[in-house]
Amino acid sequence: MKFEEGSIKDIIIKPLNVDQRGWLTELFRSDELPKGFQPAMGYVSVTHAGVVRGPHEHIEQTDYFCFLGQFTLYLWDNRKDSPTYFRKMIIEEARNKVIIVPPGVVHAYRNTADEDGLVLNFPDKLYAGRGKKEEVDEIRYENDPKSPFQVWSVK
Repeated sequence: MKFEEGSIKDIIIKPLNVDQRGWLTELFRSDELPKGFQPAMGYVSVTHAGVVRGPHEHIEQTDYFCFLGQFTLYLWDNRKDSPTYFRKMIIEEARNKVIIVPPGVVHAYRNTADEDGLVLNFPDKLYAGRGKKEEVDEIRYENDPKSPFQVWSVK
């Protein structure tokens, strides 16, 4: 299985507003969200220097990432009905960007800095459902050595 490089349909990239003083930015506004997208929760994570999170994909969930550190984001379109099926996309500099990842797009990110980095996410599904009583909506690939979604082999 070999993925072709290029942009992926439905991936949205939006810069956060940063100036010489630092930054103050609207992370999301209901009037600027993609039609039908409504965040259901929010969380923040710290990723240590050099660490990779993922790759995994969601069946129904859309992720709304805000990268507040030096990160590279890896994306693979695994949606059979997509015009960009079997395409991979690497965003070398995700810092200070909002990146919206739809269901069926495998994703992973690496902290490329020498210090911890923050990632905020405002997905449109609750983790493990209401009351955390449902199965988690993700297919994980990071422990599958035969997976085509290998961050360490991505150039």
